[in-house]
Amino acid sequence: MDAQRIVVGFDGSGESRAAVDWAVDEAERTGSRLHIVYAYQLAWPGGEYAGPAGEMAAEAQERGDALIAEIVEHLRRRRTGVSIDGTAVHAAPSPTLLELGDAGARLIVVGNRGGGGLTHLLLGSVSQQVATHARTPVVVVRGRAAAGGPVVAGVDGSPSSDAALGVAFEAARLRGTGVLAVRAYLPPMVTSLPYAMIEATEQQLLEAAVAGWREKYPAVALETRLVNGRTAQALLDASGTAQLVAVGSRGHGGFAGLLLGSVGQHLMHHAACPVLIVHAPAAP
Repeated sequence: MDAQRIVVGFDGSGESRAAVDWAVDEAERTGSRLHIVYAYQLAWPGGEYAGPAGEMAAEAQERGDALIAEIVEHLRRRRTGVSIDGTAVHAAPSPTLLELGDAGARLIVVGNRGGGGLTHLLLGSVSQQVATHARTPVVVVRGRAAAGGPVVAGVDGSPSSDAALGVAFEAARLRGTGVLAVRAYLPPMVTSLPYAMIEATEQQLLEAAVAGWREKYPAVALETRLVNGRTAQALLDASGTAQLVAVGSRGHGGFAGLLLGSVGQHLMHHAACPVLIVHAPAAP
């Protein structure tokens, strides 16, 4: 198990190159090894193509090896302090990345859409599948990937939200920035309670959620924000000035059977900066 390894998916597309750039920065910050993975599948043509299947497979592997060699050499010239390697493999991309994540990586990084997707899609199927099923934290690189602004964390009191808070504080510490903890709520349409009491209760829940992490990371500046509205929109608004948004994979508001909630999905499609999806720790 190599908990200091970051796995990043690469397919030669602009989105995947942005993901690799973000991942190598993260590897440098965390002292991690970077493993770049190009996983590809062949769509076998019909009889109008005379070339044997073996020749096509060899050509595809050669192309994959060349892509990996080019990006690894490019990064090694820029980041001599980061250990970088790469692999091209004939396999389905999503299961390959998930398997490598389960093997003990600290993080999986993907672009928001790869070279194999339809151009009108906001989020590719590989990114969606990896973020949904990974037990390892996943970053979907999109929007502004440059440093600047706080690390935003969504807070709703769920186990995965608490895990995301912890990851957000550590990410902020490594970046020398602060954490903006955001809790959104919708008051009941019919209630006998004064609005001020509902707001005060929500604020108390927000403060309670961050208290332990505030104590563990006293050097990290913390700002809390309570929003009367929907969580997805509140975090989307906050992403406009953030360098990273961290959310749990599924909050209290979703259906119990979902592996990835609507808030995470919405952010992966529309956030203005990279999105970090964190699943709750497995039960002992």
